Amino acid sequence: MSEGTGGGDGRRSPTERLAEDVADVVREEVRVVRAQVGEAARPAGVGIVLLAAAGGCLVLGAGAASTTALRVLETMLPRRLAAAGLTAGYLLTAVLLGRVGLARLRAAGGPSARLADDVRDMVTGAAGRVLPAGVDAARDELDR
Repeated sequence: MSEGTGGGDGRRSPTERLAEDVADVVREEVRVVRAQVGEAARPAGVGIVLLAAAGGCLVLGAGAASTTALRVLETMLPRRLAAAGLTAGYLLTAVLLGRVGLARLRAAGGPSARLADDVRDMVTGAAGRVLPAGVDAARDELDR
């Protein structure tokens, strides 16, 4: 088997496997959303284009805000500590928002509850693989 067909799985880092798993999930979600948007977009094409442009601007604005926050933190803290603090803040926020979202899905019952359980299991499994690699990377960085 070639590396591209999965024969190299034993040599990939947990982060690489997580990235591939996340990419697969995102691709599948994009396919579903694309089909739904395609049905809605036919009668409202210009509106969809404007919403997509607004989404792009939102992403750029969030990036600029993040950069600004990092620059402000760097005036008060060492550069590495500022970056680590901002990263931790983003991760904590992601965890909190994810938990609230999963709780809402679970409360909806039926297929939504099953989806919430599946997502929770996938995230727990991925975190179990990625966190040790992150801890090792942080230790290596601190030992420099």
